[in-house]
Amino acid sequence: MSKYLVIVESPTKAKTIHAILGADYEVTSSMGHVVDLPPKRISVDVENNFLPHYKVMPGKEKIIKQLKKSAKGKEIIYIATDPDREGEAIGWHIQEKLAKEAKKFCRITFHEITEEALKEAFANPSILDLNKVNSQIARRVLDRVVGYNLSPLLWKKIVRGLSAGRVQSVALKFIVDREKEVKAFIPKTTYSVSATFKAGNETFTATLEKYKTDKAIFETKEAAQKCIEEIKNENFAVKEIIKKQSKRNPPSPFTTSLLQQDAFNKLRFSSQRTMIVAQKLYEGMQVKDVMVGLITYMRTDSFAISDRAKEEAKEFITKEFGEAYATKKEYKYKTKKSAQLAHEAIRPTSIHRLTRDVASYVSEEEAKLYDLIWRRFAASRMSEAISESTKAVITSNLAEFIAEGRKIVFEGYLKVLGVDDEVKLPQLNAKQGLTLEKCEILEHTTKPPARFNDASLVKLLEEKGIGRPSTYAPIIYTLLKRNYTKRERNALMPTDLGIKVSEMLGKYFSEIINEDFTALMEEELDEVEEGKIEWQKILKDFYPSFKEKIDKAGSLITKEVELSGKNCPKCQSPLVIKWSRRGRFLSCSTFPACRYAESITTEVMCPLCKEGKLIERRNKRGQNFYGCSKFPACRYTSRQLPQPEIPDADKGQKENNNEGDNLTDIVE
Repeated sequence: MSKYLVIVESPTKAKTIHAILGADYEVTSSMGHVVDLPPKRISVDVENNFLPHYKVMPGKEKIIKQLKKSAKGKEIIYIATDPDREGEAIGWHIQEKLAKEAKKFCRITFHEITEEALKEAFANPSILDLNKVNSQIARRVLDRVVGYNLSPLLWKKIVRGLSAGRVQSVALKFIVDREKEVKAFIPKTTYSVSATFKAGNETFTATLEKYKTDKAIFETKEAAQKCIEEIKNENFAVKEIIKKQSKRNPPSPFTTSLLQQDAFNKLRFSSQRTMIVAQKLYEGMQVKDVMVGLITYMRTDSFAISDRAKEEAKEFITKEFGEAYATKKEYKYKTKKSAQLAHEAIRPTSIHRLTRDVASYVSEEEAKLYDLIWRRFAASRMSEAISESTKAVITSNLAEFIAEGRKIVFEGYLKVLGVDDEVKLPQLNAKQGLTLEKCEILEHTTKPPARFNDASLVKLLEEKGIGRPSTYAPIIYTLLKRNYTKRERNALMPTDLGIKVSEMLGKYFSEIINEDFTALMEEELDEVEEGKIEWQKILKDFYPSFKEKIDKAGSLITKEVELSGKNCPKCQSPLVIKWSRRGRFLSCSTFPACRYAESITTEVMCPLCKEGKLIERRNKRGQNFYGCSKFPACRYTSRQLPQPEIPDADKGQKENNNEGDNLTDIVE
């Protein structure tokens, strides 16, 4: 019989750890949280120091029963949940449930699932960190109090069943505000001149920098053409050659936000998809008959790397590329005040385990993400890249052109990242005459600010101190699931419903739903984790003014009646625009006396029957699609309109994140 019980969250993680530890250890999983605030009431005693009332989650009774059975007779129970606030809280709840079954509990933490890491963890057991637990309690209670009070106001103003989250509402505001900037943007077009010069048998391009005494930016195409007519017969020569060498430092290893940004930009993975795939790589799989975790813990805001990993990287890089390619100094990266420096950055558990070594044991997605992580880590432990830029100034009596070239002198870390940004320029000398082959006009139209995508939104959230590594992906997923945002050409765009929700929250709760207040809350949660303040203090400072605003808003908010300009085909009463969680629809103004309702159609004709118009719909998986208004006579459906294209919505699965619970049943 096993002497020890090890409890983790995931069955996959349990399987990997058991394969490493052997027969003396029984390893089992809790399948995530086992208790939570029940969903059908607030479950927080506001009058009694904000005491939370936890209950066993539906379906977890059997798991707790099995854990108790496994705990009996064990010498030690090891709590081996994830090394963050959520993991600490899960461990605390498990320990409470098993308190009568065992006398000794130990907390062990590790950032990679390898034999070396587990040996070190079991050699240095500790106890649960109650400050971390209290920080998670504070976040959970704060989010429940906010969601429970805000959601009914959304019901009163818009439609029953909506919900609001403390952090997601700020992220939604960013998306809505950016959309307003895009809509208000007025483009401006200017023109420049590009030329092709010939030096001997080689040609190259240059850009007109100055025309006469002015900078060569033209307001009209005619002005640019006039310039070309005046300079095309001029004699050109190289005025001077300017060469400059520069060093480019290697990139940092990945944190959670940087991994999500790079995976989106290079692999087109959503944040949610990135975290799901990274979780699998962390929890481990069988590679060459060995169960092992392939990367370190994927929820981190630290750039730290263990000494063992540094030495291993140095040895590998020196052997593979040469001593000159291994870094000879430690780089310092700007970290947030709240960064968990005890954690490591995301890296492969062994740099010797190349992508080609694991590719046949993992899925294509897992191989792509592993390769991204491996290359980034290897690059972070390599030397600087050295490049040489060449600037040629080419002049005539009326004009000055600039031609620029760039070449890599020493690859350094680019050896593994494979970035090639060289621009070739022929060998030129000062006073050398050149032949002007041709000129062309380039049109430049200013673009509106880019809509947010997963990468840019995560970057902004991190910069603003909003959310933490474990919450970035769930924030985006929740906004998509609630139909507050949608994806269009990989951009996150607010829906009409999202705009309406954001504007209502901004109107009545601008002091709460804003970036500064939300960042302050995150800082206070960090202070709880550091043991500097009691968790109840956050709620005591926050709740009185919040409740006052709730009461005031409740007396002012009324549901607006928006006439559609159409009459009900059944009773001829006016049709009004109403909202559902899927968007707007038309309803008879005499409801419930008359229950007629219809969808609001687009102006795009159905390409199949040529009679109906396309209606925006949303399926059970939260994906937008368009169907013919003549359904069921015409069953045409499409994921996109002819203009603009609407690609698939996010298909990621939800991570454990309870902020802004759907409170449809709570207030009933």
